[in-house]
Amino acid sequence: MWIVAIAWIYVVVLMAATEPTVVGGIMTFVFYCAVPLSILFYLTGAKRRRQRRQPAAQHQGKPGNKDAAGDAAEPSAADGDGD
Repeated sequence: MWIVAIAWIYVVVLMAATEPTVVGGIMTFVFYCAVPLSILFYLTGAKRRRQRRQPAAQHQGKPGNKDAAGDAAEPSAADGDGD
């Protein structure tokens, strides 16, 4: 995917260079290259971000951890029904 992004940057830089004004060239580069590629990299990086967060979530469920999510599911002795 990196080769496609680099090729697209090259094409857009050449497009921006042919604009009649500097402001037009900057706008062309930003709206045809920087914004779309940043959105593309953000969307394709979601899997890596999820995998990076995964180990932290797995550590919370280990025995001996007082903040584990499974502790709240245990029945309490003082539920008041008298059985």
